[in-house]
Amino acid sequence: MRAFALCLILTPLPVWADDLLIPSRVSAVTLFPDGAAVTRSAAFDLPAGTHRLILADLPETTPLGSVRVAVEGASLGSVSARRDFVPPRGAGKSPEIEAAEAEVERRRQALEAAEAEIARTRAEAQGAEARAAFLGRLGQGEAAVAVPVEDLRALARMIGTETEGALADAIAARGRADLAERGLTPLREALAEAEQALAALVPEDAARAMLAITVTGPEGAPAEGEVTVSYTVEAARWRPVYDLRLDRAARRLTVERGALVAQETGETWSQVALSLSTARPGGQTAPSDLWPLLRRISDPVAAFEASDLAVRSRAVLAAPQMAEMDAAPAGAAPVIAVADFDGLAVSYDYPAAVDIATGADNLRLSLGDLGMPVELAAEAVPEFDDSAYLVASFVNETGEILLPSSEAMAYLDGRFVGQQAIGLIPAGGKADLPFGPIDGLRLTRTVLDRNEGDRGVLKRSNEQSEAVRIEVENLTAESWPVRLLDRVPYSEQEDLKIVWQADPAPSGTDVEGRRGLLEWRFDLAPGATREVALSHRLTWPEGKVLD
Repeated sequence: MRAFALCLILTPLPVWADDLLIPSRVSAVTLFPDGAAVTRSAAFDLPAGTHRLILADLPETTPLGSVRVAVEGASLGSVSARRDFVPPRGAGKSPEIEAAEAEVERRRQALEAAEAEIARTRAEAQGAEARAAFLGRLGQGEAAVAVPVEDLRALARMIGTETEGALADAIAARGRADLAERGLTPLREALAEAEQALAALVPEDAARAMLAITVTGPEGAPAEGEVTVSYTVEAARWRPVYDLRLDRAARRLTVERGALVAQETGETWSQVALSLSTARPGGQTAPSDLWPLLRRISDPVAAFEASDLAVRSRAVLAAPQMAEMDAAPAGAAPVIAVADFDGLAVSYDYPAAVDIATGADNLRLSLGDLGMPVELAAEAVPEFDDSAYLVASFVNETGEILLPSSEAMAYLDGRFVGQQAIGLIPAGGKADLPFGPIDGLRLTRTVLDRNEGDRGVLKRSNEQSEAVRIEVENLTAESWPVRLLDRVPYSEQEDLKIVWQADPAPSGTDVEGRRGLLEWRFDLAPGATREVALSHRLTWPEGKVLD
């Protein structure tokens, strides 16, 4: 198998006698978070000699500079591509679309026939009513006065009987018409469904690009084989979605993983082998340049000029780099992710062929479930919240990466509690996931004393202090492990002095590397209350201002 880059030609491409117009189809796709690597295939039956295979069904937006071609069963010669003067592709409609159009027409005719029958029935009712009206006028003329009494009685009986029959016929006809009218609803719904099914097929009538591939059979003999065309597109993507299901009794978290895929390439992908990759070929592929950092001190005016010079110097240094980027060759080979996780990217091979319509809504695919044990705690942040929140902590020991997602749906014991975003959780990584408020764990934070320089007791402009009382009350019927978080200010300046006190002392300080964050851990029994006293004091030199 040999692969060649394309040579774009500008002159019109005539169709020679030895040109073979062959259809191609998308056979495999690797989807990235932004973009996709597409592989399309076309089988050929080659007469003896050298011929050109014409593929006239590539989407017009295909980036021809990135197209690569390989041939099995024959020798590959030159490859040309163009977007204008593309020969016809043959049949403009697929069998699926033709069948859907025929079904729409059949259901439309059935609806129209039913409506016509209703119209005939209503016309029958109108004819019966007209007959009754005519009978009613027979005995109203002057001629009826000269009719003998017996004949007049006979006439009246006849008019009455016929009128009664005519009105009965009218009522019956209108009843049949009303009943048939109600029967139109399923016919209209069936027609709407057929029209929707036709619209879902997305007829591919957009303009196309083409390839002309020169091939020769072995030693010039007839040959059968397959041509493979690979390229990258931007109008496709996938993103992970999760259903996070927490079982409190079992203390177990199940992550139901899914992927939402979509594409707008102008053609429907039917029965393609799909892989999902976390690689980003369109993103940054090389590390950033790191330049030496020169720092100097000077008087304020000189410092301003030096700063301006540094900005202009960086702009001069950046200009050649930008020019080099602009001059980079187009159509670089895409980065293809390897299977599974190799420390660089994660890929998922979907086990079954899929259909993805162009421009359609997102298609959701299942990526399987992951289960892991968790530790549960009630996390309390009384400075901002009035109730604690249930948090599940775990170590990802599944051996697989959980990718970042803005669409993680959380369920607690089968009950939906909300949507959240989660970050990357690598294999072996630790994570905390929230599962909604615990309304029975009430939080209060009361400021007992506060001095802010010119306000308060001390009346000093270089001091600030605060004392608070924190309470956590358990109104539930069960005991909870509580993780209480609060904070005190911190300083990086020697002249700004900060002292703080807490009773009881916190279980940890500078939590997760965040300076000034304090943590208390304790178990809170049903009906119990835990109090924490926290105070701090800041002092700084006279004449300075606290930011």
